[in-house]
Amino acid sequence: MVTYRTVGEVMTGEVVRAHPDTSFKELTRLLTSHRISGLPVVDDDDKVMGVVSQTDLTRRQATGGRAGSGPDRVLRALRRIVRVRPAGPRTLTAAGLMTTPAVTVHPQQRVADAARIMERRRIDRLPVVDEEDRLIGITTRRDLLRVFLRSDEEIRADVAEAVRLSGPARDPGAIRIDVRDGIATLVGAVGPDTGATALIRSAWRVDGVVGVVNRLTADRRGGRPSGAPRPH
Repeated sequence: MVTYRTVGEVMTGEVVRAHPDTSFKELTRLLTSHRISGLPVVDDDDKVMGVVSQTDLTRRQATGGRAGSGPDRVLRALRRIVRVRPAGPRTLTAAGLMTTPAVTVHPQQRVADAARIMERRRIDRLPVVDEEDRLIGITTRRDLLRVFLRSDEEIRADVAEAVRLSGPARDPGAIRIDVRDGIATLVGAVGPDTGATALIRSAWRVDGVVGVVNRLTADRRGGRPSGAPRPH
């Protein structure tokens, strides 16, 4: 049976977090000491209210656009703020600096879905919440990328099983599957009861697949590849 990695399998359970009244200086210390790019802000019930990132802090302190052009420069800038900035006014707290509402995911969601959310929202981490929206973990781009470090043989086996489940029952071996560098190539004849589109989609859903090459053709018993025009 083909299984797909979920967020709960790759998330980090120990989360560096802040509260609405966490000061600017303490936020900066947390980010720099843990070398992270952001952290969730939670209320007294551990429900996620928002997220504070390096960008949120450096944007407030930036002068003339010099607030760093890379992770190392951002961290150096934040360290300087910690050393020289006196305790700020009440407005310079997590409540006033965070981005809200927070974009979150649930542990049962697929890794591929979480990756799409990160890409669409242009963010690097996602708080993971339970059914009551309480923080239970966090997942980052790095966590998700580990899923794609599977061997081509592992990926090929899962693609073959996914195709078998979606393909023609009478001859599941009619389709040959090759995987190289995460790119799956499907070669063979598609039966009349199964369209190529369903098989391609099944291959795409397998964890670790970064591309699918469609070399499926109609079999000799009258099947047509999905999307082929009907004869006139």
